[in-house]
Amino acid sequence: MASQDHPSATQPSADIPVILYDTTLRDGTQGENITLSLADKIRVARMLDEFGMPFIEGGWPGSNPKDIEFFAAAKKMTWQTARLAAFGSTRHRSNKAEKDPNLNELVAAETPVVTIFGKSWLLHVTEVLGASAAQNLDMVADSVRFLAERGREVVYDAEHFFDGYRADREYALGTLRAARQAGARTLVLCDTNGGTLTDDLQRIVLDVRASLEGDRDAPGVVWGIHTHNDAELAVANSMAAVAAGVRHVQATVNGYGERCGNANIISILGNLATKTDYALVPGRGPELAGLTELSRTIAEIANQNPDDYQPYVGRSAFAHKGGVHGAAVAKVERSYQHIDPTLVGNQGRLVVSELGGKANTGIRAKQLGLDLEGLLDAKELSKLIKQLESEGQAFEGAEASFELLIRRHQKDYVVPFRILDYTVLAEQREGRELLAEATVKVEVDGEVLHTAADGNGPVNALDSALRKALGAFYPAIDAVHLFDYKVRILDGGAATGARTRVIIDSADGTREWSTMGSDTNIIAASAKALADSLEYAIWKSGTELRRRDERHFTTSAADGQQG
Repeated sequence: MASQDHPSATQPSADIPVILYDTTLRDGTQGENITLSLADKIRVARMLDEFGMPFIEGGWPGSNPKDIEFFAAAKKMTWQTARLAAFGSTRHRSNKAEKDPNLNELVAAETPVVTIFGKSWLLHVTEVLGASAAQNLDMVADSVRFLAERGREVVYDAEHFFDGYRADREYALGTLRAARQAGARTLVLCDTNGGTLTDDLQRIVLDVRASLEGDRDAPGVVWGIHTHNDAELAVANSMAAVAAGVRHVQATVNGYGERCGNANIISILGNLATKTDYALVPGRGPELAGLTELSRTIAEIANQNPDDYQPYVGRSAFAHKGGVHGAAVAKVERSYQHIDPTLVGNQGRLVVSELGGKANTGIRAKQLGLDLEGLLDAKELSKLIKQLESEGQAFEGAEASFELLIRRHQKDYVVPFRILDYTVLAEQREGRELLAEATVKVEVDGEVLHTAADGNGPVNALDSALRKALGAFYPAIDAVHLFDYKVRILDGGAATGARTRVIIDSADGTREWSTMGSDTNIIAASAKALADSLEYAIWKSGTELRRRDERHFTTSAADGQQG
């Protein structure tokens, strides 16, 4: 369809807020490898409500038993800010609205808002639904009217709208008119295939608004946008739509969704709240400071690793690795940060690596509470880091090993144990499972312990043998567990003789940390990373004990003075 000449649409008043509509529980769960249990859905819904989300789309009650159970549970929940929406489609072409099972399930969900989608693209109408153009218009109008007459606020999602507009502009506009005249209060233009370029999308939004807002035979509506990320433009397209007058934005947490995902509601809110003057729901206050926690917690519930590189909320979103960057940020934080990270609940970090200078290493040491005075100065520490990284070590993903590196230079630091030697055996025989065994000789406070342990692999056996030796001296390590193990080949040209780097992520229920080891032997690299992990846990637990003892002594002394 050729570009249309149209009058400029009237820009909505700045007082009309941009309303965010979260569809994580429905559209987000259509993403590959995203599965939420009923308990998960309820937990996410509560989080979104407590965050201040005005609309939460809970699912499609006519599509599966889990969503029916969710809406049944939702009836008993107290909602603080959110209005819950049930999602479904227009009636089947062969059904009357009153007899359509899907529409009746939507009514039975008893939500204040119902969102239904209908076809805007004749390709889908004729070849997917098997309906005529006129039948589809009736399906849209009948379905919207059926729900509106039963007291529901109807949001109409015009599926494949931009593709339909390009194929037949007048028909696509006709589907919107049918929905509006039947009682839809919000008309949402959907870029369902996610392939519309930003300039084209904004032009179409302006044309649609100008064309329909001139109609006199139907009340005004709120315009909405729903974009997918197949061209990496979902957030940009949502922002462009808002600039073109849209005030209802549908998106998902972390951009979860089918194929390449949906527009990311985290980035959209971050952009709108920190870059524009639009009135917003949710707004710029305490809600925004919870953005990072919301993103990461929902990622964990969905069993997804939080994206370290995600704008605004990623662990690396405000991390500075280059020496020039680090030096500048040390003087003026905003020199290399587009916003103050605390606005969204995140924090800036200086990454320690061979690319960083003395500013990165010195400031990072201070952030960890480490005093370099009398030990290594920042320049010497930077040189040491670069030397060690040239030998295959890397501290940017192993900050616990970096902290230990500095601690070991302190005069009062006592190494809690030393590994004197170890042996690791792995044996595979026909008809038997793999057998792994490790023996370890460890020195603790002048005492030498010799232990052995089996494991389901060589690293597990080595870990078990170390714990057996150290457990009686340092019971804090009983709570430590390894939750991730990564191996990186550093010089692939050497094939199986390559130097490897092992990163181990550990946790003890209250904190998480990462340690690193590097060697041409993967077992040796693993042993170094394991030893660092346990040493870090022992040092941290000892620090907490000392602090408790100091607090106890101070409290006892104060009680004695009062007595």
